[in-house]
Amino acid sequence: MKQTDVLVVGAGPTGLTLACDLARRGVAVRIVDRVPEFPHGSRGKGLSPRSLEVLDDLGVVERLLESGTTHLPHRKYRGAEVVAEIDPEADRVATPDVPYPTGLLIPQWRVERTLRERLAEFDVAVEVDAELRDIGQDADGVTATVAGKPIRARYLVGCDGGRSTVRKALGLRLHGQTPDIQLMAVGDVEVDGLGRDAWHQWFAGGSAIMLCPLPGTTAFQVQASHELGPDGTPLEPTLETFQRTFDRVAGIPGVRLRDLTWSSSYRVNVRMVDRLRVDRVFLAGDAAHVHPIAGGLGMNTGIQDAYNLGWKLGLVLAGKAAPDLLDTYDEERLPIASRLLDITSERLDAVLTAIEQSGGGVDAVASPELTQLQLGYRWSRLSRDAAGRSGHVRPGDRAPDGLCLDPVTGSRIRLFDLFRGPRFTLLGLGERCGAALDDLKTDVVAPYLIGPGGLTDDAGHVARAYGHDAQVLVRPDGYVGLIADAGDASAVTDYLRSL
Repeated sequence: MKQTDVLVVGAGPTGLTLACDLARRGVAVRIVDRVPEFPHGSRGKGLSPRSLEVLDDLGVVERLLESGTTHLPHRKYRGAEVVAEIDPEADRVATPDVPYPTGLLIPQWRVERTLRERLAEFDVAVEVDAELRDIGQDADGVTATVAGKPIRARYLVGCDGGRSTVRKALGLRLHGQTPDIQLMAVGDVEVDGLGRDAWHQWFAGGSAIMLCPLPGTTAFQVQASHELGPDGTPLEPTLETFQRTFDRVAGIPGVRLRDLTWSSSYRVNVRMVDRLRVDRVFLAGDAAHVHPIAGGLGMNTGIQDAYNLGWKLGLVLAGKAAPDLLDTYDEERLPIASRLLDITSERLDAVLTAIEQSGGGVDAVASPELTQLQLGYRWSRLSRDAAGRSGHVRPGDRAPDGLCLDPVTGSRIRLFDLFRGPRFTLLGLGERCGAALDDLKTDVVAPYLIGPGGLTDDAGHVARAYGHDAQVLVRPDGYVGLIADAGDASAVTDYLRSL
């Protein structure tokens, strides 16, 4: 039986992000999904600023930006009357350190298709109609039964959603609660009689219907209260029930819904596992934590789970880090998942309160925390301060973007372009760092001197974020791992050796 390095189960945004990250590192990866054909429903429809940074590193952000939209106004109605309109991200503009200040509205199926196209560039294809039936582990790897056949892998990652087969095979449970909040019906429809210039929202009498145009398509995502049957139970969402809800809640003649291509029901869950790893098997995304819909953090948190795990698996499989490094996936991502469950619950409460007032709507969800730019790992064993600095970025923080000038070419260079790829990046801030960078002998780190004799700081962008006279080691996932004194020639080598 031929062995692969990593078997990824589930080809949604989480699994595809992980597969792309592993493939670009030269890791042998297979990715399987039980579906017979790729999903076409919008499901999630937004990428956070931090997820856009991840997808920039993976080389697909420009394709996604071309397919999505930003700054879509939220238009709230009472019948045909517009009672309020707002762009909750109107004041967010790009800066050198934050190139993607707003979320991107884009249907989930397009994110998945773009990532599949990127994965194909590494000669890896998703294997569909390939349902996982069972897994077994030993000291050397995992044996998975997929579509009736065994697959042998050194590691397996379950990215197979809230009903995860992998999670159940591990005997893990999603702990938490399912609040007593009404079901939401969702679907993709065509709409006659409404413009595509806003996210249209109606709230009346405890019911709601919202129609959001999906960029790059002729469809709208509809989110609505469930219609109820004679016995008071929710009816399955259909084109007829969506139209009935619209007529009852909005009551605008001439607006017709048609061509329902996908529908589902959504119930609020606030749940997560208490561990993300069992020996050689990992969980990521909805398989590990299920979020309230408010803020759209489900897809985004899964993408960042994958980004955190990918570089660690890559180093271990390449023999450049000990297997203990994989323990830090659990250490770093479990607290993040827990905090994000709290945030999305808080934002859902804010929305439910807002819609009780005229002009209130889902824009009440807006919060700087939803950008995910503030999340970091200061508590992690991988975050080390050997310089004792105050201010500026700290170990565990997201490494900001910035602009430098190459003294040879005179061209501007983004820090994110220096960070791109599977290696660590070492920024030497000031000429005192020159000797330490010259002495560094490893292919795991790409060193860059910022200052005289190297890349020159441009307009203070880098200095404001990172300071002066220090070495800053940026992890492959764009977080600061180490800050050391400019003249400390052994700090980076010692850090890497400890991995």
